[in-house]
Amino acid sequence: MISEMINDKSILITGGTGSFGHAFVRTCLERFQPRKLIVFSRDELKQHEMAQEFPEAKHRCMRYFIGDVRDVDRLEMALRGVDIVVHAAAMKQVPAAEYNPFECIRTNVHGAENIVQAATRVGVPKIIALSTDKAANPINLYGASKLASDKIFVAANNMSAERAHFSVVRYGNVIGSRGSVVPFFEKLIANGATHLPITDPRMTRFWITIEHGVEFVLSSLEMMQGGEIFVPKIPSMKITDLANVMAPDLPHETVGIRPGEKLHETMITTDDARLTLELADRFVIQPAFNIWKADFYINAGAKPVPDGFHYSSDTNSEWLSIDEMAALLN
Repeated sequence: MISEMINDKSILITGGTGSFGHAFVRTCLERFQPRKLIVFSRDELKQHEMAQEFPEAKHRCMRYFIGDVRDVDRLEMALRGVDIVVHAAAMKQVPAAEYNPFECIRTNVHGAENIVQAATRVGVPKIIALSTDKAANPINLYGASKLASDKIFVAANNMSAERAHFSVVRYGNVIGSRGSVVPFFEKLIANGATHLPITDPRMTRFWITIEHGVEFVLSSLEMMQGGEIFVPKIPSMKITDLANVMAPDLPHETVGIRPGEKLHETMITTDDARLTLELADRFVIQPAFNIWKADFYINAGAKPVPDGFHYSSDTNSEWLSIDEMAALLN
């Protein structure tokens, strides 16, 4: 049970002051009794604001650590005595990564390496990293850096000598998260925009709520064996349909695809499909290592996906209707 995994355990979340971190902390405080819940991030103002929302005086398990995933020594200090790490820290904005490549690599790639080194040295039992659909067949630096991060976490299981187990969660756009298109459209609408900018009317994306993302991470932590990439089954929607939900009376203006942006997103490529198992609510991309055993998932009813399978936002079998998206936004 998830409660047995979390209760009386010490959990650290990197990038813990972000949208996912807030939702993860709130869920853990409402449903579980962790021994420690450690927010690890480099922004003291955001930590101060989060501490007002989740004060240590009320939630005795809360801890706030200033630190950067680029600093392996600070990470190792923070991870001592920790049972579970959720690695959510990353540079996530595609244009920012394109224009600041060195910074993106230092955070997303070197940061992943530092997490692996620190967690292996101190023997953290479970570490799960948040990835992105942009890591599959990447065309931008953000996606490429997260693909490298995914590879680092998967390969870490060969180096940890069973002291630590590493897995990855990969999902699509989070509805309403900071920097996503939803708050961008909301701001334009609130400021009296006469149209909504659309990069390309054909564009599609996978969509997931922040609550679903937290639940998926928790369930993946519970079942992980070490080395898997977990991909949820989630719906797609066209960007034009999202714009129509948010502002049905506003016209659209096509502004062109931004540098490094895809028309459609993919979460499982045809090449990855050869190693992919399907469960009722998710796909599991297995590591390509001889030591890997799929018995746990086969016994749970997992089946290999068909030859030639790929999981992309434009060919997805599940689509959000306008009414369904409106309900999610509300």
